[in-house]
Amino acid sequence: MPHPLVTQLRFTRSEWRRGLEAVTAEEAARRFGPINPIAWMIGHLAWQEQLYWLERAQGKTVVPEVKRFGYGKPLSVPPLDEAWTWWRAVTKASDPYLDGLAGGALTRRWKRESSRETPGTKLHRTTYHYWFHLGESQAVRQMLRHTKLPDFVGGFGKAQYRPEH
Repeated sequence: MPHPLVTQLRFTRSEWRRGLEAVTAEEAARRFGPINPIAWMIGHLAWQEQLYWLERAQGKTVVPEVKRFGYGKPLSVPPLDEAWTWWRAVTKASDPYLDGLAGGALTRRWKRESSRETPGTKLHRTTYHYWFHLGESQAVRQMLRHTKLPDFVGGFGKAQYRPEH
């Protein structure tokens, strides 16, 4: 069974998908002032997951295209279907590593990690980063005049608390 932090990340990913399921390709490319387009957000989170769980943890790059959505890069807005394809490829490739992440591996820094952060801290950072962009994406959806947006975190039947041990 995955570590509870991994379970939280997976639950957060499912809420990410749920929060964006009604967005069209045209809407995902829209930008309102300084707010990021939804398609960019999807690419950006794929970049982060690839950076941590694949590149830094394992020395792998499965979707080189997402590097253009990295922190500090110029704005790039991909087609929505490509962004989701890349995101799914990265998260699928990351899952076997995440399945084995527990115990001492959560506090042992990767060889390729230049910061002082551990994999456990990266799990927190990634999960919170999703929620940041999920809120941003819902603001965009409101500006697009979407109705019936998710108004509460759902799916707790699959995300019940369980002790670590």
